[in-house]
Amino acid sequence: MNLGIDTVLTLTAAGLIFLLALVLGVWKYRGMVTSPDHLAHPYVDIAHRASLLYAFATTMTAVFVELSVWPTWMNLVAAGVLVFFFCVAIGSYILHGARRDTTNQFERPGALVTGGMIALIIGEIGGFGVVFAGFLVGAFG
Repeated sequence: MNLGIDTVLTLTAAGLIFLLALVLGVWKYRGMVTSPDHLAHPYVDIAHRASLLYAFATTMTAVFVELSVWPTWMNLVAAGVLVFFFCVAIGSYILHGARRDTTNQFERPGALVTGGMIALIIGEIGGFGVVFAGFLVGAFG
């Protein structure tokens, strides 16, 4: 295989997130089978769906990482920030699903949720923006 370590690590993260999505699908199925309304807790459902989407988003990011002209360390940091926030989001959904403490974490957001969302927005858009810019510079620069 002739991929950079930044791409290999990003693809590894994508595979692990996809594997997590499959495991969360079992938890969702169990919730659907055992609940009176045949629905899993909303945050179990959200964790499952988000993991599926983030797995493919991470795979797409790996393509841009591989094609980026930026140095390996820059691509790795940018993709790492993006994947970190994907995982934090999934983790928060899993936590709410396990606790069954809310059906809407934004109903009464505190400073931690608001600050976390601001960091997530900056991290996800910024992380992807870096690798996408590296691709654009290489493709059109």
